[in-house]
Amino acid sequence: MLLAGDIGGTKTLLGLFEATTARPRAISVHSFTTLDYPALSAIVNEFIRTGPVEHAAIDRACFGVAGPVISGTATLTNVPWKVEAGALADEFRLQRVDLLNDLQAMAYGVTVLTESEVHILQQGKAVPDGNIGLIAAGTGLGVAMLHWVDGQFIPAASEGGHADFAARNEREIELLRWLVANNGRADVENVLSGRGILNLHHVAHAEPCLAVTDLDHPDAAAAITAAALERRCRGCVETLDMFVDAYGAEAGNLALRTVATAGVYVGGGIAPKILPALEGGTFLDAFRSKEPLADFVATIPVAVILNPEAGLVGASVHANAARRRTF
Repeated sequence: MLLAGDIGGTKTLLGLFEATTARPRAISVHSFTTLDYPALSAIVNEFIRTGPVEHAAIDRACFGVAGPVISGTATLTNVPWKVEAGALADEFRLQRVDLLNDLQAMAYGVTVLTESEVHILQQGKAVPDGNIGLIAAGTGLGVAMLHWVDGQFIPAASEGGHADFAARNEREIELLRWLVANNGRADVENVLSGRGILNLHHVAHAEPCLAVTDLDHPDAAAAITAAALERRCRGCVETLDMFVDAYGAEAGNLALRTVATAGVYVGGGIAPKILPALEGGTFLDAFRSKEPLADFVATIPVAVILNPEAGLVGASVHANAARRRTF
């Protein structure tokens, strides 16, 4: 049996999987509120203790974590945890534990997604032996690449979500100035994330918001996007428009940086919830606005990942591959 995990800043998913030849079969999946626990080991212990099989049946594990992984150790970006693969293997008596950046884990999931688990924004024309780019906005912003090497996709981690935000017009220059004044630096995650939506809200509202009064509420970003989609507040509409525009531009940047001729995938918790806005044209206009390579990016397939467990699936794929020593 395989234990897989997707550890995010807000939610942690753990799943027990049966090893198969490609996509492991989920036996049990549970969701936990990340910050309700002092460490990942506490969540794993609860999951195993209440799970459907004996602890001894689990021999391998893989966890995708929101932060850089260096030599089997990760200090999470938005969670006050340090996670060590060796310590987890010893504590739970597992043959092997792998830690991956959460987007690298999701990238392994991209390789086994079905047609029903994605929504096409741009059909494009995929080059089967090309590279793939993956970008995902949620609690934070994650980026990963899948490079085509020797007949298979090899997912690679990135901390590109913390790269500098590149303003493209007067509206974004105003945002840039606000971010620098309030945060000391303007990185992409402070635009494309739940926190980013709140930052955009500050800049977009020239008058009091008609829909959201408490920006400190945990659901404030969701309330802003809901008000925008329902067009209940002009400032919220402007907020979401700025978000979608910047998201499309950064996805296009990723397409260029990775030469993603096999496609760009948009993951994370936000995209499926704002799908009507992503289909409205602003996202793809920004994605394609890449002269002198506008014609090139217009040929790249773009799809939104609909499966909220894609990162968990990817962690199970990696654990299964490690068992079969194919990676």
